[in-house]
Amino acid sequence: MANTIAQLHKDERFEGYLLVRAAEQRTASNGKCYLDMTLGDRTGTINAKMWDGTVAPPPQGSVVAVRGTGNEFMGRMQLRVERVKVAQPQEVPDMSLLVPCAPEPPQAMLREVRAAAEAIADADLRALVCALLDQAGERLLTFPAAKQMHHAERGGLLHHVTSMLRCARALASVYPFLDGDLLAAGVIVHDLAKLSEMDADGLGVVSDYTTQGKLLGHIVRGVVDIEQAGARVGARAQVVLLLQHMVLSHHGIPEFGSPVPPKFPEAEVLNAIDTLDARLFEIQEALARTSPGGFSEKVWGMENRQFYRIPRAQEGEEG
Repeated sequence: MANTIAQLHKDERFEGYLLVRAAEQRTASNGKCYLDMTLGDRTGTINAKMWDGTVAPPPQGSVVAVRGTGNEFMGRMQLRVERVKVAQPQEVPDMSLLVPCAPEPPQAMLREVRAAAEAIADADLRALVCALLDQAGERLLTFPAAKQMHHAERGGLLHHVTSMLRCARALASVYPFLDGDLLAAGVIVHDLAKLSEMDADGLGVVSDYTTQGKLLGHIVRGVVDIEQAGARVGARAQVVLLLQHMVLSHHGIPEFGSPVPPKFPEAEVLNAIDTLDARLFEIQEALARTSPGGFSEKVWGMENRQFYRIPRAQEGEEG
């Protein structure tokens, strides 16, 4: 019996939980209705057919318990479904088997981010950052950092921010002239407006960009959010302006979406660690799919470079 979609072969049985990417009732050429679905887990997606016109399509983004058999159709694997039932959250044994998930518990990451915000010494800056976190709310627990690129995973936005916070603390200890609190504030808020840029479900799967995302993007929306939150908490104009500049410049150059380059040290460091964290994530993901001693597939976000996976002692040396 296959445990994942990638392992499924013709005439092999499958029984387990899958994520519904799409589902609808269709009519065959003989006039009979059937359920057509695209189901997925962490290893991939598969077309699934259930030849029963009485079964309602499960909601997109839901998790279903499925029983069926592998079938080959036009050279591609298909799942012939015998039974499908929407699962309750408590039934799913491990969500990371269905969708990519951040490597740390989301609640722990959110506590770390909130603790960093509450530790900011400047009262106005602290109030402003905490107000923006309150506005984001618990959506942060599952929200991804991207649709397809870096940290496109459940809890990916928190994964990105916590990694950057740890890097920021280390750099602030090496370069003591940096304002560590201002840098931490920029790290925490720089991507929060992605919550209004993308339409993501509770599994961290982005279906599309929102109207705001397409017309404004998270950088411009982030600047507006800071202005509004600053007015609510009565933050000093200088504090609002500095944080707005950090968000506006965190992509570095116009080609990457920032209309202005970083113009003070903390903004420069924010751009550097944002770029570093995103790039290392892409490299790590590519190398995870690469055999020791081999080269990865071309990584689009890294100028289509291929990366070498250095053989480690526990993996055995290259032959």
